[in-house]
Amino acid sequence: MEEEAREDDSPQTQREPSCNDLQQISQDLPVPNEPVPMEEVVIIDKKAVEKLTEGLLSHYLPDLQNSKLALQELTQNQVVLLDTLDQEVTKFRECNSLLDLNSLFTEAKVYHTKLVTIRKEMLMLHEKTTKLKRRALKLQQQKQKEALEKEQQRERELERERQLVAKPARRT
Repeated sequence: MEEEAREDDSPQTQREPSCNDLQQISQDLPVPNEPVPMEEVVIIDKKAVEKLTEGLLSHYLPDLQNSKLALQELTQNQVVLLDTLDQEVTKFRECNSLLDLNSLFTEAKVYHTKLVTIRKEMLMLHEKTTKLKRRALKLQQQKQKEALEKEQQRERELERERQLVAKPARRT
């Protein structure tokens, strides 16, 4: 089979290099940093190297270009997805801020209700204290009146006693 492949390797026809050809060439190349004896140095035809290079490139280049295009498309799609995700995150933040606003309004309503209740209680307490002050004033006036009446009664009794006390008669 290798003989047939060598016969087809004429300058008029180009064929893709096989794995065996690449392995043969890689085995023939010297390894750097190792001393190579002169007997093992193989002279490689430049045309063969060019053809192998072209064959290798023609074999892998379309797949690599397709992969490059696919990666570019994926990158663009990823950018679009990131932008969309960023917009969604922004929407969620706005929703959270709306929820915060709603909770603030609810809390404000609760505190307003508490303030109204406290105001009603304060008005009721004010009315009660006003009534109590009036009652206390009435009681104070009544006690003063009673005390005044007692005092007047006592004075009348004293006056009466004075009048009842025997007076010595005057001698004439």
